Amino acid sequence: MQRHMQRPDSSELTVLSAVAAAERIRTGQLKSERLVQECLNRIQETDSEIAAWEWFDPDLALKQARELDRIRWFGRPVGALHGVPVGIKDIVDTRGIPTERGTPACRGRIPRREAFLVDRLRDAGAVILGKTVTTELAFMQPSRTVNPHDTARSPGGSSSGSAAAVAAFQVPFTIGTQTNGSVIRPASFCGVFGFKPSRGLISRTGVLRTSQTLDQIGMFARDLEDVAALADAMAACDSSDPATLARPRPSMLAGCRSEPPVEPMLAWMGATYHQELQDDARQGLEDVVALLSPRVEKLPAPVDFDLLLDAHRTIQNYEIGRNLKQLKDAHGELMSRQILGAIDEGLGIDRKTYRNALRKMSAAQEYFAKFFMDFDAIIAPAALGDAPQLASGTGNPVCSTIWTLCGLPCLSLPLLISADGLPIGVQIIGAPERDDRLLRTARWILTSLAVETVTV
Repeated sequence: MQRHMQRPDSSELTVLSAVAAAERIRTGQLKSERLVQECLNRIQETDSEIAAWEWFDPDLALKQARELDRIRWFGRPVGALHGVPVGIKDIVDTRGIPTERGTPACRGRIPRREAFLVDRLRDAGAVILGKTVTTELAFMQPSRTVNPHDTARSPGGSSSGSAAAVAAFQVPFTIGTQTNGSVIRPASFCGVFGFKPSRGLISRTGVLRTSQTLDQIGMFARDLEDVAALADAMAACDSSDPATLARPRPSMLAGCRSEPPVEPMLAWMGATYHQELQDDARQGLEDVVALLSPRVEKLPAPVDFDLLLDAHRTIQNYEIGRNLKQLKDAHGELMSRQILGAIDEGLGIDRKTYRNALRKMSAAQEYFAKFFMDFDAIIAPAALGDAPQLASGTGNPVCSTIWTLCGLPCLSLPLLISADGLPIGVQIIGAPERDDRLLRTARWILTSLAVETVTV
């Protein structure tokens, strides 16, 4: 095993949570310019090994930070994330900044407009530090990023650079996306919090579309409150994205900070893919469930769970085929066999099969809407084990497939350590649009297990 990343000294600014940093900046105890410079220094020191960043410009980042410091100095309004740097996955459009989507087929692509979520981050006062590495077109072909805990291991995908940058203390938090397991799995492998809010809370306008049904926004941080604050900053209705919900959203940071009126009730649902769990992951999950007993009820999985895995594959590939066909026709020679195979498979799926898969998804959503009347969250594996060797790919996303299909809020908690000393996450899943309750439950779990912060 090639150990690489050492945690910075506790006195260094790069260990600060985003929420704590924003408070210090707001009260004048810290300048954004200094925090951003410390993050840039950390990137310069460590990224030659980790390769988490596709693009960053120190001068541009510092220019943003100085302007935000000037705004605060003159007593003007400051945002919830004022002066705090954030990394953006390189499938999210940033005006005037390359967004090449992890493929030579998009080399030189510089958007003229920001993604809606980037506008929201700027409204909140965040500094756009740079673009993090993604796998090719946010699919399965591995990127060049490695796991900060062991450089011979994968950080997961497709949000490879976003998870690794947070784990390496290069930035407090980052943006990722999830169409299958692209937030939860990398968070598990890299030992950080990974949060995918309910489908429809955060707009995808200006984000690479691979599946209009399944594409969802997520985020990474080393502190639970940070993912909540970041989600709050981005959550808003956007009429340009028909999937966004035109109604009030839960306050996720408030939920994270609140106490449950009664101890939460959790469900553990068996699934056939649990047979593939590594021994370390299985034993760790059993230990967590035992420690939280009697607040965990063990249930068999619904008989159609395996059918939902097939439905997800059908929907994802059908939509990938139609969304990426034009890119394949123009630049197919620059794309991997893996993504080309998914496009071809999708183009071979007929509309009747696709619509049947959508019906299965709708039925599952109805099932879970009723299910969460009795439970605060489902507890489940975030990944089948610790991070795989680089040559083995980015890992199996099956632990996230059903929850992503149904658009449920999901959170990976960095709770377990494998025999090799590598992190393994524990996933909790909540009711749709009750993300605040899921985060409240997460806080209760961490407190119950005497876990206050993640140790990387």
